[in-house]
Amino acid sequence: MVFALAAALSILAVGLICVFLFVNGVPAMVEIGIPDFLLGTTWRPANDIYGIFPMIIGSIYVMAGALIFGVPAGLLTAIFLSRFASAKVAAFLKPGVELLAGIPSVVYGFFGLMIIVPFIRLNAPGNGLSLLAASILLGIMILPTVITVAKNALDAVPLSYYEGALALGATHERSVFCAVLPAAKSGVLSAVILGIGRAIGETMAVVMVAGNQTWMPKGLFQGLRTMTSNIVIEMGYAADLHREALIATGVVLFVFILLINLCFSLVKGGSDHA
Repeated sequence: MVFALAAALSILAVGLICVFLFVNGVPAMVEIGIPDFLLGTTWRPANDIYGIFPMIIGSIYVMAGALIFGVPAGLLTAIFLSRFASAKVAAFLKPGVELLAGIPSVVYGFFGLMIIVPFIRLNAPGNGLSLLAASILLGIMILPTVITVAKNALDAVPLSYYEGALALGATHERSVFCAVLPAAKSGVLSAVILGIGRAIGETMAVVMVAGNQTWMPKGLFQGLRTMTSNIVIEMGYAADLHREALIATGVVLFVFILLINLCFSLVKGGSDHA
């Protein structure tokens, strides 16, 4: 009974969030004009112009950059901890990975602002507040999620897969990458999905290092604004249609995440049947 009640409350909470977003956001999208809202390239609340296409593209770029920096490093680290590291080395590194997961977003933001941004400023064009800075920082932030989930998936692979590859004459490395890793592909995909969710939903750290320009992203070393950043920056003083447009941005973000999860679920389902 207690577990059923907890599950019902969780579903109710999600349902209430959906109702709030759609009831307050969809009318604003209709009033602005759905094509103008989704495909408009100008965000100027003072003139009642609300086009979030630059923020949509900015969110996609930052998410893709975070995956490029974070997923390979996270998966290789998970493989090392699961199949290559000694017990002492794994016991030493595991608390460090867990510590990364517990660091607040604003601390990551300060790290990016004090270390990553100045480094980019000194070695690349621009002032350092850029797509590259946000991608590197988010790549670091998704590491604990990717590492933990992928390592658990690798640890769950039966030992017989590894031993069977060895018995066929494969080396340790080949056994891991050709037998163990494919067997854990469902869990690895889950790690990537969770990493995407962390990357696209992050706000504070991105606000601090991305530059927050509302125009279309112009390059790797130029600033941009994501949908989450747009909401948190302007919600404090927004009113009337402006506020509703920000809620509508949340609706777009919500649907965007649902579509990503659906796509990866289909891919995961296909890989499970393969």
